Amino acid sequence: MTAPIAPAAPALTAERADLLETLAAHRYFLRFTVQGLTTEQATRRTTASELTLAGIVKHVASTEASWADFVVRGTAALQQSPEGWGEQWGLQPGETLESVLAHYDEVAARTDELVRTVDLDSAHPLPEAPWFAPGAVRSARRVFLHVVAETAQHAGHADILRESLDGQKTMG
Repeated sequence: MTAPIAPAAPALTAERADLLETLAAHRYFLRFTVQGLTTEQATRRTTASELTLAGIVKHVASTEASWADFVVRGTAALQQSPEGWGEQWGLQPGETLESVLAHYDEVAARTDELVRTVDLDSAHPLPEAPWFAPGAVRSARRVFLHVVAETAQHAGHADILRESLDGQKTMG
C-alpha cells in the first residue's frame, strides 16, 4: 500500500515571495537590535518609556502568533485578557533573551508556512474592539501586511532603545 499523496502547496507567486522577503527583512532589522546582548542588557530600560529590547521582541512574536492564529481560526484567536497583553511586553520568570528569540523563530516559521499555503483571500471578521471598525473583516493578505507593518514599526522602536543602550544603530 502506498502513502497518500499530499496536496501540492500553492505556487510561490510573486506576491507570496514579496511577503516572505519583506517579513524576513523586517524581522532581521528587529533581531539585529538585540545582536550580541545579554538578557540583562536586553531587559534594561534605556528611555523614559517602559519598553525594553527583549520586551519588544517578545511582543512582536506574540502579536505575529496571534495574527497567524487569526488567519487559521478566526476571531477567537484575537481574544486576550488585559493581563495577557501586559505580560507580552516583559520577560517573565524563566524567560531569557535567547528563549524569546527561539520562540520568535518558531512563530516566524509558522507564519511563513501560512504565507506559502493559505488562500490569501480567505477572511474572518475582526472582534469588536475600539480600534476596529464595526463589522470589519480582514483577509489573510491584509493580516500579513499588518504583521509586516507591526514588525517594521517595532524594529524602529528597538533601534532607538539599542542606540540609547550602547550607540549601536541598525542602519547608518
